[in-house]
Amino acid sequence: MAVMTFDEAIEDSKQFSKRHLLLGNGFSIACRADIFHYGSLYDQADFSAAHELEQVFAALGTNDFEAVIRTLESSATILPAYVADGGAAPQKMLEHAAMLKEILVQTIAGNHPHIPTDIPDDKFDACRRFLSHFLSGETAGCVFTLNYDLLLYWTLMHEDPFFGAAVDLAKNDGFGNDEDEPDAEYVVWQGETNAHSASVMFLHGALHLFDSGKDLLKYTWVRKGVPLINQARAALAGNKFPLFVAEGTSAQKKAKIRHNAYLYQGLKQFTANVTQGRHCWFIFGHSLAANDDHILTRIGRGRFKKLYVGLYGDQMEAWNLEITARANWLKSLRNDRWPLEVEFYDAETAHVWG
Repeated sequence: MAVMTFDEAIEDSKQFSKRHLLLGNGFSIACRADIFHYGSLYDQADFSAAHELEQVFAALGTNDFEAVIRTLESSATILPAYVADGGAAPQKMLEHAAMLKEILVQTIAGNHPHIPTDIPDDKFDACRRFLSHFLSGETAGCVFTLNYDLLLYWTLMHEDPFFGAAVDLAKNDGFGNDEDEPDAEYVVWQGETNAHSASVMFLHGALHLFDSGKDLLKYTWVRKGVPLINQARAALAGNKFPLFVAEGTSAQKKAKIRHNAYLYQGLKQFTANVTQGRHCWFIFGHSLAANDDHILTRIGRGRFKKLYVGLYGDQMEAWNLEITARANWLKSLRNDRWPLEVEFYDAETAHVWG
């Protein structure tokens, strides 16, 4: 099987009117392999101080921290009405809910740089040049990411040209000033109507997006200047939860997405773009695993003509053979009227982080 270089794939894709990009965990791993990896936050969390929490996750059948925290807090409120003497359980539930918030913060912080300056400028510069193939020029399309870390967001905000000429990127993500508090340390999602012009979407949420109950807030480094761990801790203390999809299976992820306006709009926007016959798509850093079939099957049922899939390392390695098989499976889902051609490129030649 012939594998292109990234530059060859870009050159080949010039036959199409727009280029779109789907990012997976490999995007972050390529930047900091020492802290980013494929395990879920739940798998990395340390529950040793309260083993009951693992039982609660299991009983609810979820890996969603927010669902468990809210259940513990709600149960602590209503339990006295059903248990005559109240007992110690309600207070213990509240203590465990607070403990779980701190576990979430510590787990996030342990697997993420604290501030943008933890990433060297040359890495950001290289990444902006990679993204320019999808967010700059006449063929500019959209970038969709399945990661909820901050690397993509930080890269888009890192506009100072330290190496060579500046790279101007389209970076509208559908957020803007709060009309009631235009000088607030956050911006708010502007809703479905304004989201149609967004060029960057976090399909599984992100750690800088917080649900206040009334609005979806995006905390910005420029306005806040507070390290991630402190930002997340303060938001959770105010019952604002980071919006990200932590569930394990595709069905669980799809259910959460459908129950959140921002996430559902992102999915609809992704779906709209894969049905454009004159567009093409690149995938970088994703294994095409089945737990993201709620996204991937839309590619298989789309109408665009060509998909470029990144492979890392020897194409005969087991993980690359699995990616190849899954890509061909997506190809097999196509209607005969809209056949899909799949090309593979060497992901390392993209030099995403330099």
